[in-house]
Amino acid sequence: MTARITDSDFRYIDGRGNLMRSRTELSVAKLLDFLHKDYEYGCDIPGQPPLRASFRTADGYIHVLDGDEDVAAYAQMRRRLEGASIIGMGHPRLASRLKEMDDIILYSDAPETGSIFLEDPSFSFDYAHILPLVEKCSILHGHTSSVMVELVGRTRDNLLVDFSEAKRLVRRVIAEFDHKFFINEKYVVSRDGDRYRIAFDGPRGRFDLQVPAHTAYLLRGEATVENLSTEIIRLLESSLPDNVEGVGVYIYEGYNKGSHLISRVPR
Repeated sequence: MTARITDSDFRYIDGRGNLMRSRTELSVAKLLDFLHKDYEYGCDIPGQPPLRASFRTADGYIHVLDGDEDVAAYAQMRRRLEGASIIGMGHPRLASRLKEMDDIILYSDAPETGSIFLEDPSFSFDYAHILPLVEKCSILHGHTSSVMVELVGRTRDNLLVDFSEAKRLVRRVIAEFDHKFFINEKYVVSRDGDRYRIAFDGPRGRFDLQVPAHTAYLLRGEATVENLSTEIIRLLESSLPDNVEGVGVYIYEGYNKGSHLISRVPR
């Protein structure tokens, strides 16, 4: 029987397609990617009984401690991997079990850092684009995309951002994207009043078309979902409260494919 993955599970999938156990594991994966550190997820430790570390990198092992079973397994890993570099990440509620371990990173309570996910049916938009550098996509075509946004930062009174306010900010950005034609600004050869003339030579031949300016969205780069993620982050950054330190954007292009980017918010 094939395991079913629900919509809620997608929030714990890293950029390599690994389905992770918890938000903490996903956060570690994002951090390693941000630092350009290659990693193996779910690494078996040789010996008996079977043990599996959360991550292995070229520098050593990282194990996430989400409960008492993880603490016991981590203690065995330390003994079995004597001489190797290994660290654990655990919640302060486990502190009483970790008193004798000096290589545990505990989540800080002051200031408290957290993140929220925002998913809503209104976070979807229809658009057209052309990718002249990709043969299959070098003709005018369209997609329906859905968006999920993650905000990361310092909580205030156990609150990062009020959900209703965060949704309002995301909807405002999505409204700018809906039913627009996305194109790299370098393909705009002229503007005549309220119309853009767009021309390029692509794998399918010469394209030369005019579009109403108010229906076009010019991008600094190709009209890929990766670049759309970057543009959503850029538009969101200026309106976010100062305790938000990072923004992650997932865009699904159709079904079961898309892009995820995470960026630090400049202050």
